[in-house]
Amino acid sequence: MDGTLSVTVFKQPDLTFMTYDLKSLKLPRLGNRALNSAVTLLESPYTRRLLEPLIVRETGLERLRKLELSEPPCFAPIAAPGRAPAPASAAASLKVLEQLPEADNNPQASIADFARAYRQGLMTPTEVAEQVIEAIAASNAGAQPLHAVIASMDQDIRRQAQESQARFESGKPLGLLDGVPVAVKDELDCIPYTTTAGTAIYGQDGSAEADATVVSRLRAQGAIVIGKTNMHEIGIGVTGSNIHYGHARNPHQPGHYTGGSSSGSAAAVAAGICPLALAADGGGSVRIPAALCGVPGLKPTYGRVSEHGAFPLCWSVAHIGPIGTCVDDVAIAYSIMAGLDPLDPNTLQQPPLHLSDYLNAKLDGVRIGIYNPWFSHASRPLVQNAQLAIEHLKQMGAEVVDIEVPELECQRIAHAVTISSEMLTAVLKEYREQASSFAADTRMALAIANYFNNVDYLKSQRMRQRAINLYKEIFQSVDIILTPSTGILAPRIRARDDESCEASMATLTDLMRFCFPANLAGLPALTLPSGYSDEDLPTGVQLMAAHWQEHLLLRVGRALENHMERRQPRVHYRILKGT
Repeated sequence: MDGTLSVTVFKQPDLTFMTYDLKSLKLPRLGNRALNSAVTLLESPYTRRLLEPLIVRETGLERLRKLELSEPPCFAPIAAPGRAPAPASAAASLKVLEQLPEADNNPQASIADFARAYRQGLMTPTEVAEQVIEAIAASNAGAQPLHAVIASMDQDIRRQAQESQARFESGKPLGLLDGVPVAVKDELDCIPYTTTAGTAIYGQDGSAEADATVVSRLRAQGAIVIGKTNMHEIGIGVTGSNIHYGHARNPHQPGHYTGGSSSGSAAAVAAGICPLALAADGGGSVRIPAALCGVPGLKPTYGRVSEHGAFPLCWSVAHIGPIGTCVDDVAIAYSIMAGLDPLDPNTLQQPPLHLSDYLNAKLDGVRIGIYNPWFSHASRPLVQNAQLAIEHLKQMGAEVVDIEVPELECQRIAHAVTISSEMLTAVLKEYREQASSFAADTRMALAIANYFNNVDYLKSQRMRQRAINLYKEIFQSVDIILTPSTGILAPRIRARDDESCEASMATLTDLMRFCFPANLAGLPALTLPSGYSDEDLPTGVQLMAAHWQEHLLLRVGRALENHMERRQPRVHYRILKGT
């Protein structure tokens, strides 16, 4: 990394700034015993009336209830397609990606590395399959198991690999992903696995009946599905804690969480088990674990990628996206996954998919928006590394523009009400009939959601429309809003064992500080590694753009990542031997 760049001195956030209203919560962490006591009180009809004023105050709901809104409710952030800047297609995008040069600073084996190894005869898909099977077993063993891949079938992996190898031997590989190992978050249907959504309740009736659309599209390119990855139960938390399948551990520091909810997907990629994993994002669940594990991840525009075959958890804020070893991996997966799907009506209004100017690292004319009070409201290494990213972007020709993003606190509350209300609705029957089958931290979140009412939900949808209008105006003056990806580094795992729970509303809001606007307004956002802390924990930087501007995010992300430091995690498996 170029050490000659000047970096702005870190400043503590000015929380008295006129329009900046996000606060750091001071609520205590609840360990297993305290958490169970809190759940009992929250779920009891006898204490509900006493606790309701406290819940309204501590969640910030009181502020949203007092807010005057003239906007009509928006129940899903589906944006008008507009005009695509370049007539292109997914096939044309993939053609660009097939000629990629090798990345200079990626310590992991990328999709392109697998493709080259197969085409040059350095390894075969069946040899790779054996390495993957061994890596999954090793990763789940020992005193600090990663708990990244929670379900895999050796026989099925070998079968797929043999079919892939036969295609290569006949000179007819299906595509760029042929023979490439890919993991799937346990929120997406994938034959022959069950879909548990991270619970001990769902998926007990056998294999999914069909692949989710995104899974079938990857298979059509020859991908080898290696199994299902761990997740925070029903995606309602962002640490990666899970008492049913074990807490997911960070490959860089196994004593720390991966982030969530797509915890296992990020950990599997970072640990080298696979170069690509499917994830899902309702409030940062692609970006947070990717950032904390030191890999890139993309949350596309709402309606860009089909949700068909995803467990229905949070309809109006849900997005499926890829996590990869580098931006090229993410771009390849995005080009395959995205596009119209008759099985998901929300995808039918999108503009043509393209990667216009993807390989152009000259960023002249690209305007980067910085809202300094928000940007600076994070731990020191996160802010400093994000500042370094800005200096690199400026050297490549980008222009930095000061902006303001008002009403972030009301956006946060509206997103929290929306996602938690939808999740409660999704699991309401099971929660009422067998609440004890959920983890205590999940029950606490669902119990709090039960305090919200229909007026709160409708007002949140009106706030969503206001947020969409706000970002539409901001993106008239800038092309990208840049922030750190999270407000804090990967939290330490303080639960005494995999059967113990913990919960912290302060940690949750710190990790989500920069993520929720993209979900509420349906905007695309990309996280990529920005460096490391003194404790060797990864930091991430987030790029957020207007609807349908994934091509711009990926182009800028690719140009930037070549200047950022990358380290191989402490826990790492080398699947491509001798390459």
